[in-house]
Amino acid sequence: MRLAIRVRPGSAREGVGGAYGDQAVVVRVNARAVDGRATEAALRAVAAAFGVRRADVLLVSGATSRDKVVEILGNDQELTERARALRMA
Repeated sequence: MRLAIRVRPGSAREGVGGAYGDQAVVVRVNARAVDGRATEAALRAVAAAFGVRRADVLLVSGATSRDKVVEILGNDQELTERARALRMA
């Protein structure tokens, strides 16, 4: 499934949850937006939140933006339910 995320680099606490706009899930990471560190931390956080391996989370667009689209490989129904729960968190 494809998921829109909004990355918040430099956060005091890391986590995935909450909504940004209509569809994006907020991803808070400690890493700063330098040399792709925040992007990599966000991909790791998304993988952990969805219970998949890091290799199953692929960046589709937004490498240098806070707004990104990721592809998560796995059971679409389970991933969709999890995404819905994370938006509500």
